[in-house]
Amino acid sequence: MDSSTFLSIIIPAFNEESRLRETLPGLKRFLDRQDYAWEVILVDDGSEDDTSGVLQEFFTPEQGRGVRYTPNRGKGYAIRQGVAAARGEVLLFTDADFSTPITEFPRLVQFLSQGFDIAIGSRSLPESNVVEHQAWYREGMGKVFNLMVRLLLFRGIIDTQCGFKCLRREQALPLFEKLTLDGFSYDVELLYLAKKRGLKIAEVPVTWKNHPESKVVIFRDVY
Repeated sequence: MDSSTFLSIIIPAFNEESRLRETLPGLKRFLDRQDYAWEVILVDDGSEDDTSGVLQEFFTPEQGRGVRYTPNRGKGYAIRQGVAAARGEVLLFTDADFSTPITEFPRLVQFLSQGFDIAIGSRSLPESNVVEHQAWYREGMGKVFNLMVRLLLFRGIIDTQCGFKCLRREQALPLFEKLTLDGFSYDVELLYLAKKRGLKIAEVPVTWKNHPESKVVIFRDVY
């Protein structure tokens, strides 16, 4: 690991060329204001457009690196490839649409400095700020899914599926060596294994805004 790199931002993406052109400039502006070393890792999950090429429009090769493969394997697989390529002390996972804005990162990382191993964004806490909700049936399915997780697998986390997650690399590597799920439900497997290892998880209220054209398929991957 390059010890000089504090933050690795891992973005899984599938056919997100247009959306990334809208979101990456804001990410670049935020990172340019920080006083720590950072890198962006864009994982192109078998896209049919120029998703992987967009990174070079906004970041130098030293700032941003791409991981590309075919065929499409799913978000969980993409995140695993990003973790394997990351050099930062802290890893941040975020979706390409930045439903949770990058400006929420300081809110999560402060919990790592307080002794937590993982900090996850949440749309479901009283202090969460959901600017624009999903369609009622998507949100309803998500709530049912998370209720089932709490009843059948583990308690203590209300929203397992928010894509904004932050953890220390030293804690992430042993977990990701054991992950097997390739789809959006990888989040549950990650948190389940973290709970089994006794890791401290902070669920943090964040600002979140729904964006159209979600890659999540109802009844296969929820919320």
